[in-house]
Amino acid sequence: MNLAKKLAAVALLASSLILTGCGQAQIGSVDVDKIMTEAPRVKTLLTEAEGKIKEAQEKFQKDYEGKELSEEDSLKLQMDFQRKIEGINQGYASQIKSRMDVVINEVAQEKNIDVVLSNSKNDKTIFKGAIDITDDVIKKMQ
Repeated sequence: MNLAKKLAAVALLASSLILTGCGQAQIGSVDVDKIMTEAPRVKTLLTEAEGKIKEAQEKFQKDYEGKELSEEDSLKLQMDFQRKIEGINQGYASQIKSRMDVVINEVAQEKNIDVVLSNSKNDKTIFKGAIDITDDVIKKMQ
């Protein structure tokens, strides 16, 4: 995590402590990487995305295989195909993020947590003291 993100996280944490009274805030942490690999709903959406991409690749190959195209036309078709793949990826990434945000918020409310910070294995923000809600989020993402 870059310095700006860490400073923003600290500022958010500090402001939440001030607003809720010193020492009264509940801090939660969530490992987004673990959710991405273990949550059933995420796995389903990723499988769907892979299927759509494979389908688009097969259609592209079928439509243009063996056709004589100028270098310009070929480049244009490849760029169009790449945009289509990026659109599929962005659409599914947006669905996953939206669902994850909703579930994290639900779990935080259930556990009376005031602040939830991302705390992945490779990008530790909190080393001690936070309530890890990762497994609760995974369970709710069925």
